[in-house]
Amino acid sequence: MRVHHLDCGTLCPRGGRALLGEESEFVCHCLLIELPHSLVLVETGLGTSDIEEPRRLGMLFRGLVRPRLALEQTALTHVCALGFSPSDVRDVLVTHLDLDHAGGLSDFPEARLHLLRDEWQAAQKPSPRERSRYRAVQWEHAPEVHEYEAEGEAFHGFARARELDGLPPEIQLVSLPGHSRGHAGVAIDEGEGTLLHCGDAYFHHAEVSLDTHARPARGLDLFQSVVAHDNAVRRETQARLREAVRASDGRLRTTSAHDRSELAREHGAQA
Repeated sequence: MRVHHLDCGTLCPRGGRALLGEESEFVCHCLLIELPHSLVLVETGLGTSDIEEPRRLGMLFRGLVRPRLALEQTALTHVCALGFSPSDVRDVLVTHLDLDHAGGLSDFPEARLHLLRDEWQAAQKPSPRERSRYRAVQWEHAPEVHEYEAEGEAFHGFARARELDGLPPEIQLVSLPGHSRGHAGVAIDEGEGTLLHCGDAYFHHAEVSLDTHARPARGLDLFQSVVAHDNAVRRETQARLREAVRASDGRLRTTSAHDRSELAREHGAQA
């Protein structure tokens, strides 16, 4: 399997320096996995319809998160630039359905959607507190949805879904709870090690890194606390991720959805 690392959106939140320090913007880090006869997209970032019709994103998101609306950053544009057709994307896996992760779903209407059951149920019947994070218009094209329980064999101490429908065993959904009701990670066995896309389980590499000199900006933890579905569980998940990375002896590599330095690291490795 070949994995492409895509930058599918730029978010410029108010108070960005307080959140991120010198690096005051978030990326939307997505993955495109080449299988022998199809493509798998992990996360979708912002979609073409979000760019063309920003009202889909809601006033709160646009006012506070301030996405940079650029068609050239959409997953659809990246897929075509790599020489593929949108119809080659047969499967999409999302860590969760926050609007900056699910916006591109409608750009691949033939793709099956894979996610944890708790997340799909949250998006279908959100609590009053959850309503601001989901935009049903992003999946109103009615994709074929495959929901999973996290009840399979443990992955570095985390529960995971059993075999995903129609996908090779090298691709797995792993429960990383806390940020949203059914938040997951996507693990990809690359042979010599495993890449774990952690979605929004953390936002800055220092939160799970073994580098004791790295420090996230002070405001970032407060931001994550505010947007978390269950902040105590979110903190526990981050602690368990740190332990998993430490215990893996270099065989587990993590990336989050929004850390620019991690995306640059993967681009550098590919180059």
